[in-house]
Amino acid sequence: MSNEKSGLEPEFWKRKKLHDMSAAEWEALCDGCGRCCLHKLEDEDSGQLVHTRLACGLLDLDSCRCGDYENRSEKVPDCIVLDATRSTFHWLPASCAYRRVDEGRGLEAWHPLISGDPESVHRAGISVREFAMPEEAVHPDDVEQCLAPWIDED
Repeated sequence: MSNEKSGLEPEFWKRKKLHDMSAAEWEALCDGCGRCCLHKLEDEDSGQLVHTRLACGLLDLDSCRCGDYENRSEKVPDCIVLDATRSTFHWLPASCAYRRVDEGRGLEAWHPLISGDPESVHRAGISVREFAMPEEAVHPDDVEQCLAPWIDED
């Protein structure tokens, strides 16, 4: 669907800061990769965050979208509700549209707002569709064995 048909201004992400976006623009900025719904580990000494392959129980592993987006905070109390008031997006993967726009890097060609196709994020290998695992599939002691492949990304 083109931005015009969806009621969004063309290339709004190039002209607006995250905190200036409408709710519709904010939601459209999500590329549907599902990476933010993967569990993360934080090094206690360095503070470095590492994403795992383990997905939140609400993440639909095929669509890479939350299975209960409206109620996610109630069902998953430690779910981070992403909004423009966050002072930093460093915990998100470097490919994330919110982080990219916040850092002034623009969107990649595979982003659905650029390609016009919501499947482009999956074809580009950016989404978690092919490698995410349900969180209950791994014993808590084995989480470190399930690190995401973009561990060194930045």
